[in-house]
Amino acid sequence: MSQPLSYVERRRIQLREEIIEAAIDVFAERGYHDAGVADIAERVGIGHSTFYRHFDSKRAILEQVIETVMARATAALAGDNAPAAVATLDEYRDQVGRIAGALDAIAADARVVRLLLVQAASVDAALEQRLFGMFDLAVNLTAGYLDHGRDSGYLRCGLDITATARALVGMILGTALLGLSPELDRDNRTRTIQAAVDLMFDGIVARS
Repeated sequence: MSQPLSYVERRRIQLREEIIEAAIDVFAERGYHDAGVADIAERVGIGHSTFYRHFDSKRAILEQVIETVMARATAALAGDNAPAAVATLDEYRDQVGRIAGALDAIAADARVVRLLLVQAASVDAALEQRLFGMFDLAVNLTAGYLDHGRDSGYLRCGLDITATARALVGMILGTALLGLSPELDRDNRTRTIQAAVDLMFDGIVARS
């Protein structure tokens, strides 16, 4: 049985999370390139030396944000939402609905969407490649669901798995970007997601 964390360790973890949250706020307000470590530290109410005990740079925070989003997205694809957890088209529809809801909850934080899909690719070439790697992972994960559905008989046997997976990931990312618009309220966002799911099933379901 693991020992409970000490107060000092709990406070260290809490402060790290506060720094990340403050950085996301500052990036959203000023843009990644114009934001400085001093701006982030001031927002938290700490000195530079305290900041650097937790992160080497503001870029390190961006890396942490990417890791967190990827972990949350991957967690949404486990258990009942894993590819092999369903065996029929109706079960798959329900599963897609659950996954869409989980991904929408992640994309509801417009600050993170703007940071990852608008600002991050312009930071440097290495981070751009990291983002493309994240997109490739999303395509591979999506392909696993399509493969399972095709093998199980409820998706079209002639489905181009990789191309369809890319198209679906593009639709997910596009919907996330649309969510940055102040014109897209909660109702319209929900309708847009449902329309995307309907388009998906109209195109990939096996026809009797």
